[in-house]
Amino acid sequence: MTIPPVLSSLLTAHGPSGYETTPAAVWRDAAAAFAASVEADVMGSSTARVAATGAGPSLAIVGHIDEIGLIVTHIEESGFLRFTGVGGWDAQVLVGQRVAVATREGVLPGVVGKKPIHLLDADDRKKVPEMKAMHIDIGAVDGEAANKLVRVGDVAVIAGDPVELQSGRVASRSMDNRLGCYVAYEAARLVAEAGGAAGEVIAVAAVQEETGFGGSTTIAHSLEPGLAIAVDVTHATDAPGIDENQLGKHHFGSGPVIERGTSLHPLISELLIEAAEAEKIPYTLAASGRHTGTDADAIYRSRGGVPTGLVSVPLRYMHSPVEVVQLDDVENTAKLLAAFALRLPADVSFER
Repeated sequence: MTIPPVLSSLLTAHGPSGYETTPAAVWRDAAAAFAASVEADVMGSSTARVAATGAGPSLAIVGHIDEIGLIVTHIEESGFLRFTGVGGWDAQVLVGQRVAVATREGVLPGVVGKKPIHLLDADDRKKVPEMKAMHIDIGAVDGEAANKLVRVGDVAVIAGDPVELQSGRVASRSMDNRLGCYVAYEAARLVAEAGGAAGEVIAVAAVQEETGFGGSTTIAHSLEPGLAIAVDVTHATDAPGIDENQLGKHHFGSGPVIERGTSLHPLISELLIEAAEAEKIPYTLAASGRHTGTDADAIYRSRGGVPTGLVSVPLRYMHSPVEVVQLDDVENTAKLLAAFALRLPADVSFER
């Protein structure tokens, strides 16, 4: 199985939180091929609407389009760039990485450097490196040269294209959460292809999830949907060192993960399960006793409350440059959400 072209374009676009313009343009261009209308808001979130065939409730399918990245905080007189993280990083994965710095003149290549291990004291060699001990080297001879190319506030992402692995698996940066916004796009496309659902289906590519749910908070308020499903990634538990007693069993090939929990509407979870079983789509269940750590946490409490569900794609090595997914899990997640939308009764009630 090869990477779908739209997903490939999303994965290669650079767009950390707050700077999602490039992947958002890719997403809107793709959605324009089937949607009745495609729009963007001042936050940078995008929507694609599939018209209703009846008087059913509107369904928002929300995947965030931002990724983690780096932001330049200081330019040294020597020409090296100091930085901090945009979103949550395991800092040790940054050592020795090539990066792409987005500047006003275009993308500038650089590398993440730190003091070589040969020069570290014995105790320091045992410590996990911190970001404050790292810098970005763009090859500038001094600070004056660097300042002509880069400004404080410019952002960077890890450089590198997606790699197709064995068994229909793919490695790439930005899987979290270009996968979610791709699934929202693809589910809406499938609904449009089927002629529409009883209620309007609105695919959403929300911004700024990694830094505080900015996009999902505002888009849920403005759309005021009848119900919503957040689409994100979750930890695949078939990698070494992961305790299934804590996280549950979510292996590659086991399909979408339907979450049940205190902030999620129980009827939506049940209807997702019914749709999966009716369409013979493999799935697993996960549970959250408080917050989910996803856009669902912002959506369900919008205005007077939005009935909200959560579906996730199993992912290995989250928040790294080599996140790995199995493509048929992505495909099945989109199929599940499309089936859910098409099966949703026009007179469904979420009162409880």
